[in-house]
Amino acid sequence: MGAPLNDLARLDAELVDCRACPRLVEWRERVALEKRAAYRNETYWGRPVPGFGPPDAAMLIVGLAPAAHGGNRTGRMFTGDRSGDFLYAALHAVGLASQPTATHIGDGLELFGTRVTAPVHCAPPDNKPTPVERQTCRRWLDAELKILQPRLRSVIVLGGFGWQALLPVLEDAGWVVPRPRPKFGHGAHVELTGRTGPLHLFGCYHVSQQNTFTGRLTPAMLESVLSDAARAAGLMG
Repeated sequence: MGAPLNDLARLDAELVDCRACPRLVEWRERVALEKRAAYRNETYWGRPVPGFGPPDAAMLIVGLAPAAHGGNRTGRMFTGDRSGDFLYAALHAVGLASQPTATHIGDGLELFGTRVTAPVHCAPPDNKPTPVERQTCRRWLDAELKILQPRLRSVIVLGGFGWQALLPVLEDAGWVVPRPRPKFGHGAHVELTGRTGPLHLFGCYHVSQQNTFTGRLTPAMLESVLSDAARAAGLMG
């Protein structure tokens, strides 16, 4: 990475040109060329996908990685796939999104006080980044957290992979993470102390189709965690 990044626009501009992980670069670009039949007439993004949401967000949602035919196609986190449909519908239901759907950049979707990001910014084969890829991509999450830190008051982590990736990043950013480190679980809630004030960390099952189709994660369950985190961030009464 070049000069220190002190704003999200510069961070995102550098991020989308990253080619640090050969396996992920090859996969994201191959998917963008071969495409899914339903999207054969579309031009895929096929690059790293930056975070999405306002630069002064008080709440952050951390996922896993872009989907091959979702974010890797549209260029925006959780956009153009069923996982995103589930997430943004819940965000809209609790008043944190301007609309319940996310189809493409420029569709009018806005997030209120909330940003969505991931520890890995390229679509991985089988939705499974390697530990080395997660560590290589960590510099972007480090930079993003440092930019958001002054206003950030709550974080929701979707799934155990993101939880494991985020805890050391939070620690390096100056928040005090208990030892032993808190375990991931749906509904987990830990309050961390830090230089800029407390940070409320919440766990939530990932919005993957495996979880939402089987009922392991329901809209009511997701909306409950979103509401708790929004209240902790001062976004809801």
